[in-house]
Amino acid sequence: MIRTATIHRQRPTKIVATLGPASSDKAMIRRLFDAGADMFRLNFSHGAHKDHADRYRAIREVETEVGRPIAVLADLQGPKLRVGTFATGPVALQAGQAFRLDLDPAAGDAHRVHMPHPEIFAVLKPGSELLLDDGKLRLRVNKCGKDFADAEVVAGHTLSDRKGVNVPDVVLPLSSLTPKDRKDLDVALALGVDWVALSFVQRPEDVEEARGLIGSRAAVLAKLEKPAAVRHLLPILDLADGVMVARGDLGVEMPPEDVPRTQKLIVREARRMGKPVIVATQMLESMIDNPTPTRAEASDVATAVYDGADAIMLSAESAAGKYPVEAVTMMDRIARRTHEDPAYHTGIRAQHPDLQHTAADAITAAARQVAETIEAAAIVTYTTSGSTTLRAVRERPDVPVLCLTSKRETARRLTLSFGVHAVHTADVANPEEMVQKAVQIALADGIATAGQRVVITAGVPFGKPGNTNLLRIAAIGEPGDPRQLNLVE
Repeated sequence: MIRTATIHRQRPTKIVATLGPASSDKAMIRRLFDAGADMFRLNFSHGAHKDHADRYRAIREVETEVGRPIAVLADLQGPKLRVGTFATGPVALQAGQAFRLDLDPAAGDAHRVHMPHPEIFAVLKPGSELLLDDGKLRLRVNKCGKDFADAEVVAGHTLSDRKGVNVPDVVLPLSSLTPKDRKDLDVALALGVDWVALSFVQRPEDVEEARGLIGSRAAVLAKLEKPAAVRHLLPILDLADGVMVARGDLGVEMPPEDVPRTQKLIVREARRMGKPVIVATQMLESMIDNPTPTRAEASDVATAVYDGADAIMLSAESAAGKYPVEAVTMMDRIARRTHEDPAYHTGIRAQHPDLQHTAADAITAAARQVAETIEAAAIVTYTTSGSTTLRAVRERPDVPVLCLTSKRETARRLTLSFGVHAVHTADVANPEEMVQKAVQIALADGIATAGQRVVITAGVPFGKPGNTNLLRIAAIGEPGDPRQLNLVE
């Protein structure tokens, strides 16, 4: 990669911006990157394959221009459970009235509607709850069979064509990958996306299915949007490369008062297992139509940062809103200001996960402690697979993690991770070359200045994945100083 710019974000928390009608062309994508976007999300729930291909190409052109790796996330739609249509338009359902859902394709009325999902009828039982239109309408099943459910309206609301259906606390016999998703996945992988977000995850087997199709061509991000997935959080985290707290759908099937604690649980466990986690949905939603957010939204973004999330995400704000650049800029400002708070660092330090009894974990923990003790400018990691860098990130150091890797795909994937400044560069052959390259890039990219020191971790022999066994301290000389090789302490 030709490195023509030295952009170093002044915050460890990353920003994911969704692309859409408001942010499709290269000029806007460049503006979003300059404003602070680290990863771009292609939402395959909307748009044609050509739209996504055009946006992907534009991202890569921007990447070449700025000389920095940029991650691309393909977000698959997953199964969409919806009711059918109504003969005479929306119907108003009142609490206490009876209402039937069935497999009859005829248009509905105030007494019944088509629900073309036999999988739902297969798991319903008397007492089950059905949530329609994002939970605005709540039904309780009184009687059911393989092709119908007679229910009572518990919370009334107007119901219109093709509104969504949620069945809380039930694992549906559905794959998280629909035929549409499989076609979208083929397109995304052919483009070369770095991450694939898997929707409608209910159980670990869903992640295994996706992994079998994706292999090593992209990293797998499990979207946690159903309570069933939260109940299987640890095995899902073990199988996935990262997770997303998809609070919109999660908040439909889960009581609102439980969402904040669930967000904190997911972020905490993901960090403990060294997996990146994105907090998403409605973060700056009012900025779809307004140039500034509400104070509650600003606090919500800051809370995700305080929790230690790797990344925070914009959806419609950047994809279809009136102020996409302003939304990214605002999210960047909130994240920076939060990181300046001494209480932020106190909270992060209090949550250091327990170490595994391995030499790699011991060296990584020591690197953080040494960096704090000597007030180093950065921790430098040499990695092939990314494991060395992810160990450093798990420690949530107060300084940037400068990741040097010979694999372009590793550099791109790691741009999602907390505090990582990833650089695609040629591999090194010996410790002396390792030190030289580390200090030169740290200086060139504005990570460190002359007179400062960096802590370096790597695996020897070089190029062998998962073998972190070396720690060095190096001082930064003046640019071009031939003595840099002798500055190892």
